[in-house]
Amino acid sequence: MLHVSGPSPVVKYWLVLYNLLSTLGWGYILVQTVVHLLDLDGSATAVATNSQSAGTLSQLIKSLPFVKSSPYLKAALGLEKHLPAALVPLYRRAATTYARVGVVTTAVQTCALLEVVHAALGWVRSPIQTTAMQVASRLMLVWGITEQFPESRTNPLFASMVFAWSFTEVIRYSFYALNLLGMESDFLTYLRYTTFYVLYPLGAGSEAFLMYSTLPKSSPIPSFQSWTKGLWKPTDYVRGALFLIWWPGLYVMYTYMIKQRRKVLSPSAGKRLDGKKAIKEL
Repeated sequence: MLHVSGPSPVVKYWLVLYNLLSTLGWGYILVQTVVHLLDLDGSATAVATNSQSAGTLSQLIKSLPFVKSSPYLKAALGLEKHLPAALVPLYRRAATTYARVGVVTTAVQTCALLEVVHAALGWVRSPIQTTAMQVASRLMLVWGITEQFPESRTNPLFASMVFAWSFTEVIRYSFYALNLLGMESDFLTYLRYTTFYVLYPLGAGSEAFLMYSTLPKSSPIPSFQSWTKGLWKPTDYVRGALFLIWWPGLYVMYTYMIKQRRKVLSPSAGKRLDGKKAIKEL
């Protein structure tokens, strides 16, 4: 979060503290996720959730309306069976990542509600509508998906989603904390405007398909018949609509960040623009 010009000392100290604590919170999640996925501490056991996690992914793929006509997608069914033996443990650990970082991820992400308050009070430059929408989309994932649908907690997509979130947020919050302190880091600035090329599609794609995996498996697309037979509930239509909205939303954010990267890092600018003037909070 970037502070407005001339904030009071109390506001400035609070924003610095908020960004530092957010950096530490997401940093903890990132470290724990990587440690779990790579089993660096030897405690990530490949439990018997294998059948459940594989079933979740298989059902997701089977629910795609064009899967029956695609031999390529058929080959993806039972993904674990087609993985190299060396990747199977990683796949299984990805399906148990929620048990390691799920609760703390929900708690840290919920604290981002303070960003809406900051925008509403005028302490940061971020438009309140944009900030509220971005925070709400994340809260939808942690409270509306993983908390409400147990099968989503053993979906490997949860691991890729949290990895993308935490990596992005460690860079973002540390960047803002330094900016508030009047310090700049060329390395952080480069990461801020480069890592999104991979992390945005990874995070948004994981979010979208994690939502999609919770839709009724008996009727993968909404229809009059699915409504009359009660296969789709009103909340299912909401999640289905959000799945469709996610992609144009990703396009808007992705193209915006590409433009910002050119604006901040382009050699034609002669020198990197001052972060406080060149960067508008997403």
